[in-house]
Amino acid sequence: MQNIKGTYDFFGAEQAARQKVQTVLRRLFGLYDYEPMETTMLNELELLASKYAGGDEILREMYQLTDQGGRTLGLRYDLTIPFAKVLTLNPGISMPFKRYEIGKVFRDGPVKKGRLREFLQCDADVAGIAGPQAEAELMQLAADVFRQLDIPVVLKWNNRRFLGEILSSAGVPVQDSLSVMLTLDKLAKIGIPGVLSELQAKGLSGAAVESIARLLETDNTDFSSLTDSYKLTGQPGALEVQALQQLIAATGLSAICVFDPFLSRGLSFYTGTVYEIFDATGSYTSSLGGGGRYDNIIGRLVGRDDLNVPTVGISFGMESIMALLLERPAREEYSGVLLIPVGETMPLALSAAAGLRNAGIRVSVDTGTRKLKKVLAAASARGIRYCLLIGESEAALGKLRLKDMKEQTERLVTAEEAQRIISA
Repeated sequence: MQNIKGTYDFFGAEQAARQKVQTVLRRLFGLYDYEPMETTMLNELELLASKYAGGDEILREMYQLTDQGGRTLGLRYDLTIPFAKVLTLNPGISMPFKRYEIGKVFRDGPVKKGRLREFLQCDADVAGIAGPQAEAELMQLAADVFRQLDIPVVLKWNNRRFLGEILSSAGVPVQDSLSVMLTLDKLAKIGIPGVLSELQAKGLSGAAVESIARLLETDNTDFSSLTDSYKLTGQPGALEVQALQQLIAATGLSAICVFDPFLSRGLSFYTGTVYEIFDATGSYTSSLGGGGRYDNIIGRLVGRDDLNVPTVGISFGMESIMALLLERPAREEYSGVLLIPVGETMPLALSAAAGLRNAGIRVSVDTGTRKLKKVLAAASARGIRYCLLIGESEAALGKLRLKDMKEQTERLVTAEEAQRIISA
């Protein structure tokens, strides 16, 4: 018996670490006024396979199944399309609408470090704000999340509309623009020769490939230089980049937000700003999160190209974040106390534990069947700072013996004094 490849059970210290990350995310999602949401894991295959959904690569990795009624279904591969479904089915939702969701998604793709077949996504999305306010706020959220997790990051960002304007100026036909963008997005993985080879294989004209080659080989790819070189001043995409740049500078995000004109992300539904988050030290190379603007999905899912619901989101990669955090030296710690009954005092111990829990203190009650020396040694190894002992002599006095494992001290205290010391 074994787990299916790319799936894992989490427990003990690792699950505690995962919960800690999720607690940080939920707290910050709440501070940014995002409401919790839970969408369905099972969806109609037609929805998930829509040409406006994830793109060919994602669709190849989708888990498909048939129910007893003969209906073709699929397991969700992200949390974005299910969110779009909710907006589509509930047209009366008040805008702007901000939600977050932490839930499992499934992809039958290659398995590697930080990339599983069953994994947790943590998304925040806002519908009803055309931007760039929404993008800037999500960038602020990302900066706060990774600051809280003590992970230095760089957030690379671009705008697909602006990239499309560059490609059009370089001679790429409009119908080939998306395909070229997805190839450019592989630049870090396959290098300039790989990108040019793939573009030639796609049948792009020699002139267009040569123009893109010059673009890739230039050292000056900042926004202003590209705007001047390709005469894009005043173009819609260029104006969007300029507006977001101003907000990034005004909110102090310039130190971590880096403009990358070749970034487009691998999903076909993005329409404007896109961004991806990486470990700033370079020791972990996989993406830690990403997202962007996808204004057209809602209307197209209901067959109305005229319906434009401005929507933008971000996704934090739990598995990648955990893979990075688990590379750090383990720091065993336990936030609660251990209550140890000595002799026939278990009823008193359980009663004392109930009082501590009512005060909001996490309590683990020992079985009282092991030697005290071994119990204390195990507590010290777990990083437990406070142990409370209750034996016959302590019970007779109506007190507890508080052992501070860090300071190596002990004293008799009342239950109220124990609560005050432990909570300090």
